[in-house]
Amino acid sequence: MALSLSDFTKFNNIVVQCHDNPDADALASGYALTTYLKLQGKDVRFVYGGKFPIQKANLLLMTERLEIPAEYVTSIDKPELLITVDCQYKESNVTYFEADNIAVIDHHQVSSELPAMSDVRSAYGSCSTILYELLQKENVDINSDINVSTALYYGLMTDTGGFAEISHPADKDLRDFAKFKIDDILMFKNSNLSREELSIAGDALNGARYDDEYRYGIIEAAPCDPNILGIISDMFLEVSGVDTCLVYSILPFGVKLSVRSCIKEVRAGELAAYLAEGMGGGGGHMYKAGGLLKKDLMEKASIPYEKESLDKYIDDRMSQYFKDSEIIYASNHHEDISQMSHYVKNPVSVGYVEASKFAKPGGKITVRTLEGDVDVDVEEDLYIIIGVEGEIYPCTGERFNRSYKKLPEPYVYPGDYPPTVIDMEDGARISLLPFAKSCLSCSSSGVYARELTNRVKVFTAWDEHKYYLGTPGDYLAVRADDTSDVYVINREIFYKTYTPAED
Repeated sequence: MALSLSDFTKFNNIVVQCHDNPDADALASGYALTTYLKLQGKDVRFVYGGKFPIQKANLLLMTERLEIPAEYVTSIDKPELLITVDCQYKESNVTYFEADNIAVIDHHQVSSELPAMSDVRSAYGSCSTILYELLQKENVDINSDINVSTALYYGLMTDTGGFAEISHPADKDLRDFAKFKIDDILMFKNSNLSREELSIAGDALNGARYDDEYRYGIIEAAPCDPNILGIISDMFLEVSGVDTCLVYSILPFGVKLSVRSCIKEVRAGELAAYLAEGMGGGGGHMYKAGGLLKKDLMEKASIPYEKESLDKYIDDRMSQYFKDSEIIYASNHHEDISQMSHYVKNPVSVGYVEASKFAKPGGKITVRTLEGDVDVDVEEDLYIIIGVEGEIYPCTGERFNRSYKKLPEPYVYPGDYPPTVIDMEDGARISLLPFAKSCLSCSSSGVYARELTNRVKVFTAWDEHKYYLGTPGDYLAVRADDTSDVYVINREIFYKTYTPAED
């Protein structure tokens, strides 16, 4: 059964605990939960342990300006309920306190057996986002308390490298929805760098490594706060001849990555995910991203966790990314279909939405899905297709009538995160599913396709600014009735939707 904050209201004596040496996300999520429980009339404390109380200037300002009642303790009386936020009970970075009942709310990887009352969402960028959604579930508007909404916004911002590492749509929802005190946010941001960290940034920039052919640079920084890596990479990207950069720091538990790009041919989030593939995780958006190479996973892969081996691994991985990537601009690309196989589309039921039902023609909207945001120009005859895996793609009325048949059955969405629409003019948010109807794919001409053996980035005819990525095993497809329409199809979707044609 999914956890609800109201599950905690059957207890009266409650302690909310975040990890030792708390960061902004831990403070924010603990604060939001404590505030909710106090509003329910509960006797609640918000505590943290460890060797020292908070010392970082930005966090001291955060607790003071937002009135966060976080207490530094070495012991507590045994409560009815102990809830750990942004951490898990009995982890090495969490001071052990006894309690009658335990609950966990966290966004990190599960480290041990969880109690019955737990909500761990490892795909989320911050614990603040989980609290935002749990409060929504209780019909609590975080913006009703500007201190809470500011804290959650700042918690997400710091845990995602200034929003650079956001990939999950729920994190984007908090970023876009939360109201915040801009003066406080600016004060926190501008109190983030100590003199020692400034020296670390300077030393790191002096040791930059460059690749002139592919116009990228790499920097290793001494161990530091992850946000400092973002500051260094922002500075590095301003260097002439550097279009893409990676800054990393070797820490006791893993290698922290910060990635930047200023060209459309390299999405920072995609590069970060590639660098960390199989060794941890990475993500972000077009221009800024981050990631982590986990020490235990690298050692399992027989990669010695020492500087020389790690430097070589990172250099080789970065070089391989650029050498193995093929870029296709569909508007001026000719694909030799004689080297491709002909496939026809299976009669698969999918969803469709007529954009004019909820948006004005001539405007711009963003469709938010689990796979990412899709920017769309609204035309009078624009249709939005919802594919078999919940993927989104635009379609003209003429093409829709040629390729799909409307069905009377109600549409059932197959994914986990229902797509929403954001009006780019006024920021209004609209759920797409109430407008969705069912249709049957019935294209007779089909596509020509070939299986990919390398990474391919396709700038489609309908979007020249954002590429669609194909990796080995995916398919490059060309519409049989329009060879200028070149695109990538995920391997799982391809197998579900296409069959070899009987030519």
